[in-house]
Amino acid sequence: MTDPAKGPATGPETGPATGPATDAAGVPAADTPRPPVGSLPLVPAAAFVLVWSSGYISGPYGVQHVAPFTLLALRFALAAAIALVVARLLRGPLRIDRTDLARIALTGLAMNAVQFGAMYLAFDAGLGATLASLLHALTPVLTAVLAAVLLKERLSLRQVVGLAIGVGGVVLVLGPDIDKAGGPVAVALGVFGAITLSLGTLGQRWIGHAPDPWWSAAIQFTVSVPPLALLALALEGTHAVDDPVRGGLTVLFLAVVNSIIGLLLLGKLVRAGGAGAGASLFFLSPPVTAVLAWLVLGETLGALELVGLVVAVVGVALGTGSISWGRRGAPPRVEP
Repeated sequence: MTDPAKGPATGPETGPATGPATDAAGVPAADTPRPPVGSLPLVPAAAFVLVWSSGYISGPYGVQHVAPFTLLALRFALAAAIALVVARLLRGPLRIDRTDLARIALTGLAMNAVQFGAMYLAFDAGLGATLASLLHALTPVLTAVLAAVLLKERLSLRQVVGLAIGVGGVVLVLGPDIDKAGGPVAVALGVFGAITLSLGTLGQRWIGHAPDPWWSAAIQFTVSVPPLALLALALEGTHAVDDPVRGGLTVLFLAVVNSIIGLLLLGKLVRAGGAGAGASLFFLSPPVTAVLAWLVLGETLGALELVGLVVAVVGVALGTGSISWGRRGAPPRVEP
């Protein structure tokens, strides 16, 4: 459990994970109990889902005004500065050996620079906010499957069925015309980003001692800035900002709301519901994102896409244990 004065690991649109027990979205290892959604405090849970989902809106909105790598470099630079100030104010222990420091930095690069870089390139290529949210929502289940394949960890039938249903829902959302989803390049980048997030999640298992979460956040944000800045200078040049005002406000929103406030909200949820609190809310993000995308970005879903959204949400909820499996009160059976 995280110290009440500090934040824990957090999600795809809020920041880095901080220890071996949890993944990039505050999602614990497969055998960690997930609290029922109804057991979590309503206001923080609703606020976290809203903040989390808003990241899939601010990303596509931001790349309309600032080139992707420039936007991310500025976001993580500001988030790193804020996390460093918070870490110093809270006086969290900075006891990280060189091995864990290297592993924290590498997972930060994977889950921030590589994963977000791919996803924001996908946004720039036309990937929709709702589909991006669906791909990220599937990552806890995908992580469990990858852990079974790569690390020989046990995998439950519930997780396999949940992933299959979730992928089926995503296929329905894509529909017969992939160009409506942004085209094959955008979709491929989105899928690559989701896979990278899952692999980065597995990388968290290498960290031997769970460090102070705010110091970990500061480190992972900081190491992501140089490669993103170099890519921005090399590929986007000095004219990467089309609208300084809107671009600046987007950077501020991403850094403060998504990366910092999201971290604080998840900290409250973890203290109330344990390490599995984030996973219990995964299935709520895609429908909330769909509504926000309609209101802010003007994205609409057809009948088949709406059916696919519902199917995918059910798959995510099943795969992450947010809905029951089998008889009431019985835990899912773990296959050998």
